[in-house]
Amino acid sequence: MSKRPKHIVALGGGGFSMEPDNLALDRHVLSLAGVPCPRVAFVPTASGDADGYVARFHDAFATLDCEPSHLGLFRREIGDLRAFVLAQDVIYVGGGNTLNMLALWKLHGLDVIFREAWEAGVVLAGISAGALCWFEGGPTDSLGPLAPIACLGFLPGSLCVHYDGETARRPTYLGLVADRTLPAGWAADDGAALVFAGDSLAEVVTSRPAARAFRVTAGPAKALETPLPARLLV
Repeated sequence: MSKRPKHIVALGGGGFSMEPDNLALDRHVLSLAGVPCPRVAFVPTASGDADGYVARFHDAFATLDCEPSHLGLFRREIGDLRAFVLAQDVIYVGGGNTLNMLALWKLHGLDVIFREAWEAGVVLAGISAGALCWFEGGPTDSLGPLAPIACLGFLPGSLCVHYDGETARRPTYLGLVADRTLPAGWAADDGAALVFAGDSLAEVVTSRPAARAFRVTAGPAKALETPLPARLLV
């Protein structure tokens, strides 16, 4: 088994799908693979394998030093999912409906395969639903209004994405942590990414000068936000 370190990168927003002219976060994800020209597979399940989303991924990553591919489940063409996933250096999960994505992953056994890949040193990364999925849970609009959802739990605690990008996210998350519906966790603005080594936060990186991330915990009367140091990528 590989001795590569375990990495998960959770993008609150940004990356190729939100900042097509600024691929700093995507380049950083690739750099964590620690190999020249890493193999990166895009997993667009949460969008229903939207053709346009897949095309934008390939257009963006074709400009980077990597070998891009994608893994579709709605029109599945890959027979041995485990062999395909374990042959990658990076798994990059797109945004969309978290609930539907997790349900389909379990039907195809990808929840188990992705954990094995992470343990083997494959970098797991994603934006929005593709970031939330790796934690114990967090707020999602998969069912309409924002509500808590249970996720894979590779990383302890909860996550809120689009913290500054959608007006309901911050107050909803603070309320859910304050009343302990969700465990303490993390919040990431659009343009901010939480980089975990193992199950510990290693650093926060950003593609925008104003993007921030926070540690969010339950206090005596309300949730407490602690701003985290962040490094602007250039």
